[in-house]
Amino acid sequence: MHSDESTLPDDVDEQLLVAGYRDDGSLDSFIAEHLGDPRGRRRVLALRAANRRGIIADADWRRALSDVDVDVRREALTLIAAVPINDPTIFTLLLAALSDDDALVVDGAVFALGEHLYDPAVQGIITVATDHEDPRCRESAIAALGALGDDRARPAILAALDDKPAVRRRAIVALANFEGPDIEAALERASEDRDWQVRAAVDQLGRGED
Repeated sequence: MHSDESTLPDDVDEQLLVAGYRDDGSLDSFIAEHLGDPRGRRRVLALRAANRRGIIADADWRRALSDVDVDVRREALTLIAAVPINDPTIFTLLLAALSDDDALVVDGAVFALGEHLYDPAVQGIITVATDHEDPRCRESAIAALGALGDDRARPAILAALDDKPAVRRRAIVALANFEGPDIEAALERASEDRDWQVRAAVDQLGRGED
């Protein structure tokens, strides 16, 4: 009986798993080489290792964000949310990811844009918050809109109070950055929501009360 080689432990994969944690500059070229590896799994591992070592160039980010492998795109979006962005073309790719066919890519793009407080993304994130079929994406979009605090997002956040419970809870938190009679009226209504966690979120704000 022959073993399937694709299921056997791979020395390169194992080296990439630990390379990011080793204080050895000679590993940088090894990691960089595998950022373009034919195997998606290795590109993910190399991206993680390179990020830990701070050796990812803008070109590497652009390639990862445009990768044909959905797992690489997801990983790149997760990592870049916490990395300073100086190249405007990277923000262009993040905006494009809002329309990706994969829901987790969209979720990651929304999160990254919100973390970077990228104002030009407000309208695109509003579209995700109001139109995306996956509630995880709508929830992340509402969180990002709350962080951005742009008044254009007010209608979308208020509308989210009629969405699924997780989205409604996120909307309550997002509304903390907005003021006005419409906000207070919405919070008062949400204080009687059928979901106890939504009601608790309103209580924590100390608003929506007489």
